[in-house]
Amino acid sequence: MQPKHLIPLALLGLAACTSRPLPQEPVANAQQTGMAEYAQSTASTNSASRAAALASALPMPDAALFGTRYLDWSDAARARAVPAKLYLPLGDAKVPLVVFSHGIGGSREGYSYIGKYLAANGFASLHLQHIGSDRSIWGGNVLQMVGRLQTAAQDTEAISRVQDLRFALDTLLADPALAQRVDASRIAAAGHSYGANTTMLAAGARVVRDGKTMEFKDPRIKAAVIISAPPFYGETDFAPILQPISIPSMHITATKDDIDIPGYRSAASDRTKVFEATGGAVKALAVFEGGSHSIFTDRLGTGGAELNPKIKAATRELTLAFLNAVLLGKPEALKAWPSTHAPLVASFKQNF
Repeated sequence: MQPKHLIPLALLGLAACTSRPLPQEPVANAQQTGMAEYAQSTASTNSASRAAALASALPMPDAALFGTRYLDWSDAARARAVPAKLYLPLGDAKVPLVVFSHGIGGSREGYSYIGKYLAANGFASLHLQHIGSDRSIWGGNVLQMVGRLQTAAQDTEAISRVQDLRFALDTLLADPALAQRVDASRIAAAGHSYGANTTMLAAGARVVRDGKTMEFKDPRIKAAVIISAPPFYGETDFAPILQPISIPSMHITATKDDIDIPGYRSAASDRTKVFEATGGAVKALAVFEGGSHSIFTDRLGTGGAELNPKIKAATRELTLAFLNAVLLGKPEALKAWPSTHAPLVASFKQNF
C-alpha cells in the first residue's frame, strides 16, 4: 500500500513538459530533460525577458491602471520567509482580494497574466512564494534534484504552504496602508497544481493522518479558483476530503492536462474527479480542448504556440467573471463566457 500524502511528488505538474531539450538549457541526460523543461517553465530567472515575451504573445492590460509592490515578509513564529508580490488597482477605493499560490518550483513572479488582468479590472491579486517548494528547487546539483522535489512534496511543506497563505492574509490586513485598500469581506484564494492543493486546503478540504483530522480552513476565504488540481495521492475516495469545501469554486483544466513521469500518472480526468468530489452548492468546471498541465503558467509554447495565449486569455477572463459573479453579484460575464470562448472549450459544467 502506497503512503498517503497531502500532495504527491508525481502529481505536482512535472510531466507537463515535453521530452525535447530546451534551447540553451543544459541537461545531464534524457531522463533529466523533462525536469529541466519544467524548471524553465516555473523558475523566474530572466523574468524580464520572459515577461516581455508573454506580453508580446498575450496583450497585457494598461499598466496605468494598477501598481505592483514587492512584500518581503517573514513569519517569526515559524522562522519562515513569505515573499509576495501584490498587484493593486490604483485609487483609494476598497477592492476584493485574490491570494494566488504557485505550483511546485514557481515564485511570486508567476501567473502574472492573471494578476495584472485582475488588478486592471478592480481586484487586488497577492501572489505568494512558498519557500521550500519554490524556484530554489531547480538550483544546485542536478543529480540531487529528485531529492529536493521529494522534500518539497512532503506533508510538512504542504502544511507550510497553507500556513503561508494564512500568515500573508494576517500580515496584509494588519498593515494600515494595505488594509484600507482591501475589502476583507471579499477575499478569494486561487492556485495552480500544487497551488490548487493549497487553495483547496485553505477552502476547507480535510485530510486524516494517524486517525486525526487535519483542517486548515481559513474562514476569510469566500471563493476558490482551482486550476489543474492534482488528486490526493494514496486516497481512493476524494469525497470525504473535498466535500467539506462549501464556498463557491471554479475548476479549470484541459483535455491534455496530464501528469506523467516514470512510475506515476495522473490523467486529465482526475481534475474532473476533483471537481465532482468538491462540495458546495455553487461550483463550475471549465475544460479546454487540448492544452497541457503547464499551459496555465506564464510559460509560452507549452500546449501549442497558437493555443497557449488563447487559453491564457480565456482563463483570466473566466477567473474575473467568476469572481465578479460570486463576490460582487455580477453574473453577466460568467453566463456569456462559455459561448464567447466556444472554439476553445471542450466542456463547461456549472452548479449555480
